[in-house]
Amino acid sequence: KEDRTHEDLLFQVMPDLGVLLSSKIEEATIDGKKVFNVDDGYLIACFDENVSDETIKAIAKQKPYYFVMRDSSMASDSVATNFEQIFATYSPDTVRKVL
Repeated sequence: KEDRTHEDLLFQVMPDLGVLLSSKIEEATIDGKKVFNVDDGYLIACFDENVSDETIKAIAKQKPYYFVMRDSSMASDSVATNFEQIFATYSPDTVRKVL
């Protein structure tokens, strides 16, 4: 739905991934984008607009178990194309989910 906040999206995906809603959630800024860090890096989520390769690379280097973002958050088709390759390079074991 269009009117969902970033927090709404986060709380929607947490149970789907088996992450407790009572888990510690910290907000951080990576490359100018708001990022949710859940349970000390177990899950990292970013739902901001215009997410670049650099932002994804910085997140991948943190090696989260799960990473979640919206398809519409990617800045360009190039970012969408490079997304999997960036994670394959920096954090191949991260489970990636694009909403």
